[in-house]
Amino acid sequence: MNNQFPAGRLLSLDVFRGLTMFLLIAEAALVYGALTDYFAPGSAGAAIMEQFHHHPWHGLRFWDLIQPFFMFIVGVAMPFSLASRMRKGATWNDAFRHILRRCLLLFSFGVGLHWVYSGKPVWELWNVLTQLSFTILLTFLVLGWDWKKQLAVALGCLLLTELLYRGYAPEAPFIKDENFGSWFDLLVMGKINNGGGWVAINCLPTAAHTIFGAICGQLLRQDTAAADKLKWLLLGGATCLLAGYALDLGGITPIVKRIATTSFVFASGGWAIVVLAFFYWLVDVQGVQGGVTFLAIVGANSIFIYLFAETIGHQWLTGFGKIFGNGILEPFGVSPGFASIVSALITLGIMWYLCYFLYRKKLFFKV
Repeated sequence: MNNQFPAGRLLSLDVFRGLTMFLLIAEAALVYGALTDYFAPGSAGAAIMEQFHHHPWHGLRFWDLIQPFFMFIVGVAMPFSLASRMRKGATWNDAFRHILRRCLLLFSFGVGLHWVYSGKPVWELWNVLTQLSFTILLTFLVLGWDWKKQLAVALGCLLLTELLYRGYAPEAPFIKDENFGSWFDLLVMGKINNGGGWVAINCLPTAAHTIFGAICGQLLRQDTAAADKLKWLLLGGATCLLAGYALDLGGITPIVKRIATTSFVFASGGWAIVVLAFFYWLVDVQGVQGGVTFLAIVGANSIFIYLFAETIGHQWLTGFGKIFGNGILEPFGVSPGFASIVSALITLGIMWYLCYFLYRKKLFFKV
């Protein structure tokens, strides 16, 4: 498998992005659902698979980190993308028009996905793509600033979020479906996310994820020693982790992914920075590149494969996979649970191969 990524590219970012997207499409392929159903409740396998489902409210599981990773990675890539455009002769105004177009498309895609989920036109803004349309625009507007000013904007978003929730319900600001975010959803959409507790105003605090990413991206672009870059990444990650868990354990602000509390943003942002530091050390510093292409090609068409997985992949391809999994294995005495796992893995394999086909043909869908 030949690596077609150009020399000098930050391969660690490609791997991080590819891993995140691979995990996302695995969910759409029903891999986690099949594994969860296979293991008996209370078993070690069930405990592990619990980490691949969102926490119902107060707490943090592995799967709660995937969306922050996605939004953080977008931010890391922005300084590299802008510098590339400038080298090709683009002006700031040209780049701004491109960002506006991109954000409009992401917003439209996000709204459109809710149409697919509901089977009819709806006005719902809970999708990660609609949130990205805001976080990318805000991050771009501060991209040329000093990192300290960028950090101040990110912290300002978190402080404003904290004030809005506490101002709306001073005695109990973080109650499910009874918080500022739910009130805002009623105002803007005329409905709340019953059962899920998700809120559209998450775009405000999670803008910090994208800005954190941009700060890290600017650090990695600097012509300084790798050891210094790693030091600052680990220091930043540790600081965010300490702030997030201290707010939660201190009883100040609980970690709640569904309303992106400040403690959640700090904790998940800290994990994102630490994971980036790990991949930077492993791939770009140590030169360990086994499996780089396998993951990176999934991230090369990240928005396309996300949209594909959430629509055609989830609604049609999963049924196609069951023909070759459940449909063939069960008649031979294979248990339905294990056959469902095979079906899900077949679906995931087809999605990965689609990414590989596009990669080999050098077809990259840009937004």
